[in-house]
Order: sequence, then C-alpha cells, then structure tokens
Amino acid sequence: MESLDGGDSTKAMTGRSSVIDSFRGYGLTVNGMRIDKEDLRRKISMPQYLRLAIRRALNSKDVAAATDSTSLLDSEGVDPPESPLVVFINSRSGGRRGPELMQRLQHLIGEEQVFDLKDVKPDEFVQYGLGSLEQLASNGDYCAKETREKIRVVVAGGDGTVGWLLGSLGELQKQGREPIPPVAVIPLGTGNDLSRSFGWGGSFPFAWKAAVKRSLHRASSGPICRLDSWQASITMPAGGVVELPYSFKSTEECTLDQGLVTEGVLPEKVSCFDAVFYNYFSIGMDAQVAYSFHHLRNEKPYLAQGPIANKIIYSGYSCTQGWFFTPCVSDPGLRGLKNILRIHIKRANSAEWEQIRVPSNVRSVVCLNLHHYASGRQPWGNLSPEYLERRGFVEAHADDGLVEIFGLKHGWHASFVMVELINAKHIAQAAAIRLEVRGGDWTQSFMQMDGEPWKQPLDQEFSTFVEIKKVPHQSLMIYGE
Repeated sequence: MESLDGGDSTKAMTGRSSVIDSFRGYGLTVNGMRIDKEDLRRKISMPQYLRLAIRRALNSKDVAAATDSTSLLDSEGVDPPESPLVVFINSRSGGRRGPELMQRLQHLIGEEQVFDLKDVKPDEFVQYGLGSLEQLASNGDYCAKETREKIRVVVAGGDGTVGWLLGSLGELQKQGREPIPPVAVIPLGTGNDLSRSFGWGGSFPFAWKAAVKRSLHRASSGPICRLDSWQASITMPAGGVVELPYSFKSTEECTLDQGLVTEGVLPEKVSCFDAVFYNYFSIGMDAQVAYSFHHLRNEKPYLAQGPIANKIIYSGYSCTQGWFFTPCVSDPGLRGLKNILRIHIKRANSAEWEQIRVPSNVRSVVCLNLHHYASGRQPWGNLSPEYLERRGFVEAHADDGLVEIFGLKHGWHASFVMVELINAKHIAQAAAIRLEVRGGDWTQSFMQMDGEPWKQPLDQEFSTFVEIKKVPHQSLMIYGE
C-alpha cells in the first residue's frame, strides 16, 4: 500500500473557499491532461471471473459461492488490475441526477463493479464481496489476492453516505481483515464537507462530460491520508421514545466512563446506543433547524430537489424558529444551553476529566473533527500561532486525535461565522468529551451527527449522557487534488 502522508495532506485542506474546492476537486484548474477511456478501464476493471465471483457471493449471501464462478474462466495467467475500483452510489442523492451518474459509471467501469446502495449495502459488500476475494485468495488465486490488496472504493453521495461506508469498512479492522480499502468521494449531497476536506470539491459537475473519467482516474491514483473517527455513546433513561439516526445501534453494555463521577442522577434502568461520526456532533439550535428541514424533506421530497433548493429551505427555517430572534413568549434565559448542558473533557495526553464552562450566550455547541462544516465553512478559523499558544490549543487537523469544540450564539453570530468574517466561540480542544443534559424546564433538545438530526427527550429528574471517544483505528481517505 502507498505511504500515508496524512500530515501534509491534512494541512493542505485549510484556507480554501468552497467555490475553489468545487472546481479544483475535478481538475478544472490543472493542465488539460486527456484521460484515455480504454487505458483507464484496463487500470481499474477486474477480470470478468472476479466480477462474477463477487456478484454470486452477494446474491447468495455466501462467500463459498464465489468459487463456483471460477469455472467460467481459468484464473491462471490472468493479471490483476493496477488499481481495481468498486463504486457505491446513492442514486437518490444529487437531485434527479443520481440515476444518470450511475449509468455513466456503469458504462465506463462495468455494471458488476457499480453498486446502488438501495440494492447492496456496504456491510454486505464487506462481508460477502471482499470475503469472496479473500476466499479465492486462500485457495491460491494470485489475481484475487492482488485485487483484494489493491482495491479502492469510490462512494457517490452525501456526507452521511460516505460515513456509512467508512463505518462498514472499519469492521475489517475489528475482524483482522486488512488491508482496509481507502475511499474516494463523488459529492452528491448538500453540505459535502467530507468531500471538501479531502479535495473532492463541494459539488459534482454533471455538465462536464469528462468529470466521471477524471474522478475515477484520481480515485485510482490519488495519495492516501488518514481520518480520525469518533464513537458517540448515548446513555439515557429507559423508556424514553427517541428516533435516532440509522447509524446508532442499541447496545446492552453501556460504555460510560466510570472514571468520572456523575453529578446527575442515573436511573436503575438505562438505554444505551453507539454510533461513529467523522465530521461533527452538535446540540442546540443548529440541530433544531436541521431536524425541521429533514422532517419536511421526508414528508414533501419534491420541495428538496437539489443543493440550492435545500439551502433556501434551510435559511427559511433558520428565520422562523428563533435562530435569529428569540420568541417574545419564551424566557431568553431558557434559550441558552448552559441551563441544560454540562461539559467535561479530557485534554490531549491527559487521563483526567475536567469540567469546562458553557458560555451563557451559546445556543449551539458543535464538536468538530474536520475543518469544514455547513457546506464548506471553517468556523474554527485559521488561528495565529500566538492565539494558539495563549489558549493552549494546537493547529487543528483531521488526524490529530482531537475534536474542536465551539459555540454559536444566535443566527446573526452564526451568519458572520459562516461567511468567515469572524470565528465561532472557541470553547476547547479535547481528546474525549462527556455531555450531560438534563431537562428542567426543557422537555426535549435537538442533536445531530454528521448531518443526521434527531429530537432527544429530556427528563426533569434523570440526566442523559453523550460520551465521545476516539475510535482506536483511523479511516483511510484518497486525496482528490
């Protein structure tokens, strides 16, 4: 596998506008190198017998079925591809253009190496698709062995889709099935912050006919860098009704760190859920706006047909839900998160928990792993060495084992942050975080994780805890520029 130059790649992510990202991610500012379609196809396409083996294993949900297809073509003397690719596409993303892109990809790389996520789930591919290559390799198939070791994955979708795929590939680490394939992105979502952070741009140029070829070319040859991932564990009173994002899984074993004595009260029976995020976790008004948008999109999908329409709807909800003007009927003191939220952190290279103050005027708290947030904005900012030293911070990277915690005061403050006139309210950098939430006069709060929001019920007597810890292994991303 290629050498991993995570530090240099990550530094290159900062200080770019979203517009430039969108163009540079697809080579519009580089030399006009022509990519030959047949050369690219030979480089990334698997031999036919391996394609059929993977499909047979997926269809039958049995890796042993892969060996049945080897009779269609003798594997001896077949050379492995230089950089084999498989593509996952969320055909419902990208407005109405997802099916069109899928046809382009299938025409270029072949139907057997392009998977629609509504038909083949990432965990199924990890178990049966990659498992079939491993099965053939264990039987002495050199071509299958080399293909498994060199394979790369392209995901066409939004940040949630990318995170879904990364989480499934992360299971390979737990199972000892290395190497883990690195991931490239074709951005089809609304925010596309993961895509921007790794040089793939903020949107896909459908009108540019060579964009698909260039994307696959860069996915096959781009350098590999690292990305931290974070486990969010929710511990809440049992019996509460909550509709969490699909990435959360119920677990019988609660992972709440016993090294920190809880100040709030835990009931005898609790419900516990775990999930992994790659970009951010937030609580407060920004999550409430996102929740309203997602609720509308699910009920009336015809209103959200693309990134521009989505952002207009987002702006409308921001104006109507008190993000800019706290309703007169509500006590302004109840709008600040300090009334319901307590934050503890572990700093870098420290095993001790430390409580940090929640600013009284903050209405949204964000725990950010990447530089980009909310469609390419950089709320943490590019901080001077003097400021970093004075606050005890270090320069932020996506692979530094730290999460940046910042606050947004209200809609006007957030607006100035998003156009990068000012920075967000810096709160802390942390290697682990515990958020304790208790209702009081609040019956619910809003949370979101990597663009997936939910309504979290609150109890007046018992606390709900969200604990964020770094996942031991890092994900591998292909850098697009």
